[in-house]
Amino acid sequence: MMFSKSKINDPAPKEEAAKPAIPAVSEKPVMPSSSPKPKPAASVLSADLHVTGNIKTTGDIQVEGVVEGDIRAHLLTIGETATIKGEVIADDIVVNGRVIGRVRGLKVRLTATAKVEGDIIHKTIAIESGAHFEGSVRRQDDPLSAGAKAIAAPAAEKPAS
Repeated sequence: MMFSKSKINDPAPKEEAAKPAIPAVSEKPVMPSSSPKPKPAASVLSADLHVTGNIKTTGDIQVEGVVEGDIRAHLLTIGETATIKGEVIADDIVVNGRVIGRVRGLKVRLTATAKVEGDIIHKTIAIESGAHFEGSVRRQDDPLSAGAKAIAAPAAEKPAS
């Protein structure tokens, strides 16, 4: 008797039943649009990989092998077994291995196992005790800009003239 004619003919329950379905349908498109926002896992270049050439990504990359060329990324992690011969540019750089070349990043961190031979241009920097570093350190508000490279070269040339 709970399912009487009055309940079936009453328009209010039908509207209420329809209302929850509408938000559920409208929420589903929100979920897929927020799904691509979580960053994909970092790309990993394993220890047995030797790359000759430049690498560019808007994502995260972890290098464990050898790269002879420049690397540009969002987050760059240089593993303990890695050797980079070239310029590295990223928003966030963590160096556990070896870099021979310029390092440009908003946030640069050299861990105790880091070996860097080259200049570091940064917004913030952290150098742990035990890190090996040969080069100059320069702070800039926008170390990733192409102007940072252009400004550095003439400044070095003027005193030499």
